[in-house]
Amino acid sequence: MKLHAKILKTFFYTLVFLNSALLFSQQDSIPKTESVFWKKVQFGGGLGLAVGNGFTNVSISPTGYYNIDKTFTVGVGLTGSYVAQEQNPSNFNSIGYKSTIFGGSLIGLVHPIEEIQLSAELEQLKVNRNFDGDFLIDDTFWNTAFFVGAGYRAQNLTVGIKYNLLHKDNNHVYSQAWAPFIRIMF
Repeated sequence: MKLHAKILKTFFYTLVFLNSALLFSQQDSIPKTESVFWKKVQFGGGLGLAVGNGFTNVSISPTGYYNIDKTFTVGVGLTGSYVAQEQNPSNFNSIGYKSTIFGGSLIGLVHPIEEIQLSAELEQLKVNRNFDGDFLIDDTFWNTAFFVGAGYRAQNLTVGIKYNLLHKDNNHVYSQAWAPFIRIMF
């Protein structure tokens, strides 16, 4: 249980740090000229936290985008997650495990019209799984996914669906090939 508290504490401090950095960066009173490059850069990503009944899932996925023009955007993303499930001694079928996932992705976005966003994303993840008990084997492996997607875009928000072209039924990271997404870019 101490490990769960430590992860939650680290997650909380990371959020405070990121919010503080954003606040102080907006309070700069000295006017600066911004380069053309930084005017075309946007950021996005995701944060996740789920806890309860011996289960913990913490994830962070920052993404940076560069708008080549109104039609084409390229980006890079990082992904990190920690998942833990405590074994329930009263349930013989329960399995305790810990999993960490770290990786990155390359993203290409195309906007044929302002309201439509087409995407391609190549993702590479290193997965480390550790199980409690002797009947499941701990393992570490790489997982590659290639997603193609489409979504409806309204300003900085896109809602859509993506499909993993490299999905296999025994995939230990994604249970199915289709996945909905919400993409917010600032």
